Amino acid sequence: MALTAVAVTMILPVARPDEARTFYSDVLGLPFRGTADDGKLLFDIGSGATLALMEKPAGAQAEHTAMSFEVADIGASIKDLTSRGAVFADYDLPGLKTVDHVCVLGAEKAAWFSDPDGNILCLHEVIPG
Repeated sequence: MALTAVAVTMILPVARPDEARTFYSDVLGLPFRGTADDGKLLFDIGSGATLALMEKPAGAQAEHTAMSFEVADIGASIKDLTSRGAVFADYDLPGLKTVDHVCVLGAEKAAWFSDPDGNILCLHEVIPG
């Protein structure tokens, strides 16, 4: 039998919850839903999913993308987020080169940025066809 979830919660570690709350609310524009009984900061990320920011003193950032947001227009989304303070990374590596912060990876375009605690976030746009 397959797992049938009622809702999904993505949990990210943050060392500085006040800065993280400001970033996710003001820069990304995610609706803040409140603080859980255990102290996690809860944000609505659409489609019934929740982002929970869990305070961890040393943080626990991975070296890979922690969360990716699918967007309809990556260029417009980058422009919007940049205007609100997001800083996008640029890469020039074998198999991974960005142009104007965007890399084409097969059937999608992607761009990366980090939250104040170094969690790597991504925007991706599916290329039609």
